Amino acid sequence: MLDEIRKQAEDAVEEFLEKSKVKAGDVVVVGCSSSEIGGDNIGSNSNLEVAQTVFEAIYSKLKEKDIFLAAQCCEHLNRAVIVERRVAEKQGLDEVNVIPQPKAGGSFATTAYARFTDPVAVEKIRADGGMDIGGTLIGMHIKEVVVPLHLSLRYIGKATLNCARRRPKFVGGQRAVYNQDLL
Repeated sequence: MLDEIRKQAEDAVEEFLEKSKVKAGDVVVVGCSSSEIGGDNIGSNSNLEVAQTVFEAIYSKLKEKDIFLAAQCCEHLNRAVIVERRVAEKQGLDEVNVIPQPKAGGSFATTAYARFTDPVAVEKIRADGGMDIGGTLIGMHIKEVVVPLHLSLRYIGKATLNCARRRPKFVGGQRAVYNQDLL
């Protein structure tokens, strides 16, 4: 089961990277319900082993491209985000004092906190795209304008997979000309 979940997560992040237009130095927020991956309701059966498998698959692919991972915590921590300190400093974010746990923050965020070099928790982030595994509601952490990103893979385990990217806001009017590469 874990091998299948790892493969699904790897395939999903690879396709996400192809379609999302994120680049080196950007931030990708991931919300992941290990409960949903296992077929249970979100928040009901946190599974550290499943979360670690998904984390390693996604984190390793992002690191290869010099893209930063932001791990969203669950609602019990008000969807705070775990990032590397340098990401928080780059975005001018204030650190908050919490260490996620499987039942208070979620197994994915717990794993991120354990695996990052210098982890900090922040209340919000302005990510360039994101992956929502299991209905974790990541949209609040993505820069405007959030655009749905449809992947060929719709599930990781039994959890629905929804992805998004951002595009710059349109300004101007009927005379404006837009950069098609940014759409």
